[in-house]
Amino acid sequence: MTSAFILSFMFLLTQNLLLNCASAAVHSHSVDTQEREGDGSYRARDFDHYGDSGHNSEFDHEAILGSVKEAEEYDKLSPEESKRRLALLLPKMDVNGDQFIDRNELKEWILNSFRKLSREEAEERMSEADDNRDGVVTWGEYLQDAFGVDAEEEIAPEDTGDTGMLVQEEKVMWHAADLNGDGKLDLNEFEMFTNPEEHELMHGFLVNQTLREKDQNHDGFVDFNEFIGDRGMQQDQSWMVAERDKFDHDLDTDRDGRLDAAELRRWVVPDNDEIATEEVEHLFASADDDGDGRLAFEEVLRHHQQFVGSEATDYGNDLMGEHFDDEL
Repeated sequence: MTSAFILSFMFLLTQNLLLNCASAAVHSHSVDTQEREGDGSYRARDFDHYGDSGHNSEFDHEAILGSVKEAEEYDKLSPEESKRRLALLLPKMDVNGDQFIDRNELKEWILNSFRKLSREEAEERMSEADDNRDGVVTWGEYLQDAFGVDAEEEIAPEDTGDTGMLVQEEKVMWHAADLNGDGKLDLNEFEMFTNPEEHELMHGFLVNQTLREKDQNHDGFVDFNEFIGDRGMQQDQSWMVAERDKFDHDLDTDRDGRLDAAELRRWVVPDNDEIATEEVEHLFASADDDGDGRLAFEEVLRHHQQFVGSEATDYGNDLMGEHFDDEL
């Protein structure tokens, strides 16, 4: 490889790093705003389980391990080590100790994994936002972390934070999460602020916030036109038909042509219980080889890549990475 090519590559790499740093200075967590859907509802944990490229096994691994970091670690393990570690988890899943994992046991395990994932996300965000490392996050620290500013007046009216809300809406949610009213959020409160959809205490706030945003005639309900709002202005007829079908058959359960508080909650807040049930059925379909309605430890270990992964999954990518490093 010529020195000219290496110098050119290093220049492009430096330029890319500078651009990334400049972008991060504007809003250090812009990716996090993607947790909200275009219609304002919160994305379910399994939103990318199946996509245009097919099945995404990362969701399965995180649903079992309850940690993004651990899931990434398992992907680097040999199949033998992955199975060894998984075997240590199985007795913990097997609540009644019969050497099988039934649907209820697996569902409870997955629901607990969702709670652990929420905590892990909050811990990671808090480590970035808690500038003075005192174990709490002030509103000023959050503004600096999320927007790169020291005061609300420095934020453009249309700019949104990590929650996808305008800064004044975020401030209202901040106070809702501040259970002891001291103006600061400890880890438990910060988790409620960053993942309000995961916490029952915040669901009432989310419903009321949706009403403030959508309920144009202030009757306490959201009709179809309010549900569509500005989103429908540049959409074609097929999109409108699909949204009408979603509104009429998925959301408006009492068929009265409008969404009340309970229906709004079902729209805005993902149902982790339902997601866990669907994941249980997915894993059983993949691993219940004898069809007896329960998973023997041997069946789970036989399908360990489905549950936790191993380096065999990314073997080709690893080879390409090593080859690229060698070329440099």
